[in-house]
Amino acid sequence: MGLKRLTCREASRLQSRAMDSKLALPERISLRLHTTVCDACTRVERQFAFLRRALREYRGPDDSHRT
Repeated sequence: MGLKRLTCREASRLQSRAMDSKLALPERISLRLHTTVCDACTRVERQFAFLRRALREYRGPDDSHRT
């Protein structure tokens, strides 16, 4: 995949994939260029990062409160 202009849908898919695996250099560059000019996708990127942190810190339900 060479450098290409991404749609917001393509950018969000790459953002999601980037959470689990390393993107190829052209994908990373295309995504960086897109998020530089797209406020909505920048917010999505922050939301993905927030969710990832929240899930890492979640310890599950407290066993003492189970019925």
